[in-house]
Amino acid sequence: MQKIKVRIINQSAFPLPEYATSGSAGMDVRANTQSPITLKSLERTLVPTGLFIELPEGYEAQIRPRSGLAVKRGLTLLNTPGTIDADYRGEIKIIVVNLSGEEQQIQPGERIAQMIIAPYLQIEWETATLLSETDRGEGGFGHTGKH
Repeated sequence: MQKIKVRIINQSAFPLPEYATSGSAGMDVRANTQSPITLKSLERTLVPTGLFIELPEGYEAQIRPRSGLAVKRGLTLLNTPGTIDADYRGEIKIIVVNLSGEEQQIQPGERIAQMIIAPYLQIEWETATLLSETDRGEGGFGHTGKH
């Protein structure tokens, strides 16, 4: 498995993001708050992490929901996956929404998201007047698998 070095500043009182197991793709990211955040049903908020990163060019950080929070408490993330670009140097903040029917609290230091570091490619557009033909063609939005 390829590993890269990523510079990080941790201004929170909590541990750095870490992989829960040796096979984990995502690292758990924690809420950096002094007191609990209460979210009413369907309310959203921007949660600080106290983390600042310097990614190498050609890499992005993806912020994704934690499945346990989603299934057990109805807490998930908006703008998912959120992308942190290699040239962003601000604090990582996470948009959390409460989709449950009751109030939920986010505790200081609670693991609220996963961060995945992934390579990306940039493209150059090549304008065309025709595209190659495929079996699928223009079928979309549930088209495949229906006869």
